[in-house]
Amino acid sequence: MEISSGVSRLGVTCKGEAKGSVKGQTCLALREKQNVALSSVLAALFLTAFKLVIGLKTNSLGILSEAAHSGLDLVAAFLTFFAVRVSSRPADKEHPFGHGKVENMSALLETLLLLATCSWIIYEAIGRLFFRTAEVEAGFWAFLVMGVAIVVDLSRSRVLYRTARRYNSQALEADALHFSTDVWSSLVVIVGLILVRLGHSFPNYRDWFIKADALSALVVAGIVMWVSLQLGYRAWEALLDKAPSGLEERVRSALLSVEDVRECGPIRLRTAGPVTFVEVTVRVSPEMPTAVAHEVAMRVEEAICLICPSSDVTVHVEPVASYDSVMEQVRALAARSGLSLHNVHIHRMAEGYHVDLDLEVPQGLSLKEAHQLATAFEGRLRTEVKGLVSVETHIEATPPPSEVLGQDVTNVYPEMVKQIRQIAESLQGVKECHNIRLRQVDNTLYVSLHCLCPQGLSVEEAHRCAQRLEAQLRQAFPQVAHFLIHTEPEEAP
Repeated sequence: MEISSGVSRLGVTCKGEAKGSVKGQTCLALREKQNVALSSVLAALFLTAFKLVIGLKTNSLGILSEAAHSGLDLVAAFLTFFAVRVSSRPADKEHPFGHGKVENMSALLETLLLLATCSWIIYEAIGRLFFRTAEVEAGFWAFLVMGVAIVVDLSRSRVLYRTARRYNSQALEADALHFSTDVWSSLVVIVGLILVRLGHSFPNYRDWFIKADALSALVVAGIVMWVSLQLGYRAWEALLDKAPSGLEERVRSALLSVEDVRECGPIRLRTAGPVTFVEVTVRVSPEMPTAVAHEVAMRVEEAICLICPSSDVTVHVEPVASYDSVMEQVRALAARSGLSLHNVHIHRMAEGYHVDLDLEVPQGLSLKEAHQLATAFEGRLRTEVKGLVSVETHIEATPPPSEVLGQDVTNVYPEMVKQIRQIAESLQGVKECHNIRLRQVDNTLYVSLHCLCPQGLSVEEAHRCAQRLEAQLRQAFPQVAHFLIHTEPEEAP
């Protein structure tokens, strides 16, 4: 059974929608994102023109580098505005998962543009530091443009960050990152201009102070490059559908807290712009009616949406596998593979069943051949046994059939038979011990015995009783290689 989310979050058409409706609220959110992106375009346009004019007037590489940076911010702002508009389009036949990846693509393009700017700034700064000199006018206009830039960048970054967090928009967050780094880079340029002014006050150190402008440009380039690489890495991860860090554990914990959910299966997460796509498998009781299972799936979706509001959820419901079902499947698969098993232990874990077993392989195989056989069998178990999440095997060779003729030596050890009966019948849960047989094969002694137990005793209780009896017999007769204890119910009176 597969149940998709009840509300589409892949984009909406906003014409004629009431403000109080879910769709109307989504339209208001989209308009707010577009308005914020458009205001960033206008702010970047103003700062680019202002810095370019003052940078050319003062011949300050620091300000010109800032103008180039703002120019790239302008291009990035246009990309953000375009990405926000396109990503809000509804899903269609060609794009069933919506257009959210456009935001991630725009962030990656912004990164490439910023790295290109950094390359030009570094090239010019190294030229001024080592190969040529340039007069820098650190006057009123130079300080004014950087002061205005800081005020505009600070206000825009706050608005963008607030909107980006509210609507989980990577494109707006990238734009906010640009404006916030501009604040720091502008401060660095101001420091460089102050040092240039100091060069006029201290002529002996004028050459060194003049180079401060180029050094500040290098610092700006370093800041921009560092931020660009971080942004590009995040955009690249989103394009490759990397699951958000830590979200799988939170989703799994939320699913297991939902009533009637027995187990949580595979969880698949991916992001596309502001939307997180969540695909989960939950296991419920095999006897649960379909209608009730649907209600469980809806509660699962609600639990996920509390953790990740901007999400598109698909819930797959399947019956939980029982212990007996897993054991039957494991043994049946071993039989079809021509292999023998023993000491099979099945442990139910939060994510499913874990199996430990001893695997008997034919004699004469090398360790490499035996390991390949075991690995292939483990792979088939993981693929074909429903509810199984992990399996570990202990490899051992199938014991060869003994060709040594054995003999019944029960009558040879009458005292030993008497002691075995006394030990067995003294144990709580054993009514009577009979059919005690001793066999000797190649100087090795084997003992079998039958024990009558109360009719109301469960299989588990009878097995524990046999285990306690075997422990006492091994202590009393350490020379015996193996004890086989057959438990059976006493006959009704």
